[in-house]
Amino acid sequence: MKIVVLDGYALNPGDLSWDGLSRYGEVTVYDRTPADQVIERALGAEILLTNKTAFPASVLEQLPGLRYIGVLATGFNIVDTEAAKRLDISVTNVPAYSTDSVAQLVFALLLEVASRVGLHDEAVHNGEWVGSTDFSFTKAPLMELAGKTIGLVGFGSTGRKVSEIARAFGMRVLASTSGRRSYPETEGVSFVSLNELFEQADIVSLHCPLTPETKDLVNRDSLARMKPGAILINTARGPVVNEADLADALNRGHLLGAGVDVLSTEPPQADNPLLNARNCVITPHIAWATKEARIRLMQITTNNVGAYLQGTPVHVVNA
Repeated sequence: MKIVVLDGYALNPGDLSWDGLSRYGEVTVYDRTPADQVIERALGAEILLTNKTAFPASVLEQLPGLRYIGVLATGFNIVDTEAAKRLDISVTNVPAYSTDSVAQLVFALLLEVASRVGLHDEAVHNGEWVGSTDFSFTKAPLMELAGKTIGLVGFGSTGRKVSEIARAFGMRVLASTSGRRSYPETEGVSFVSLNELFEQADIVSLHCPLTPETKDLVNRDSLARMKPGAILINTARGPVVNEADLADALNRGHLLGAGVDVLSTEPPQADNPLLNARNCVITPHIAWATKEARIRLMQITTNNVGAYLQGTPVHVVNA
């Protein structure tokens, strides 16, 4: 059994082990695979594991021995799942492995925008406190989260975890989700339409998958619906937000700030408008990347491969 990992570095930069996969076959791990080397490296493998290496139909059709693709992530839009199904290739993902880690970064971003810790730390280290005539000073407006309304676009495992933390902060929680009937109001969440959420929330946090329907979901119109001084947090997918429209809303001062962990192109191009936008905190797609989350990702990935080989596949996204 030939197993090939095409871009394993993000999951395992050296602090984890691929040994669990070895009991299922001969494992070859590449840190990264350029697009023009995918077919060469994948040819002959029955099992491929990929994080961001793409598998359009044109590539899948050149891999006759391929029977299984394990996506090393929750999102699986990098694989043409319909083509894979037609070619009898099972595709699996790894759901919910990073729920706690992503929710943690949501609040790291939110607190940075609301309390401007980094800005004030920099000011202190630049000598501004030493030279101050007052015992306290502020460099930007600060926001208290208690009593504020957070709106969650999407209410899967991460959205639910964020709602729990938000309630601990004393926040009111709104949610907009296609799965509304699955969640009782007794969870302390009020379910509203998407337009109502944008209009009522002081903070909007995105937790929806990237689909044709959610691409550019946050755009000039939805941003205009948000309250002046509101905050946008995106730990979902970059293309859910129209970045030019968000940059404009920030630079005009309509929003207090934004915190984003994902961009439309990663790594971003130098002319991405958010890189120079006012009060925009950007992290390099790290919400999923705590060691604890990566250990879970490795274990579930290994279990997915084992289940497939035993004839009882789990987490199949193209059944």
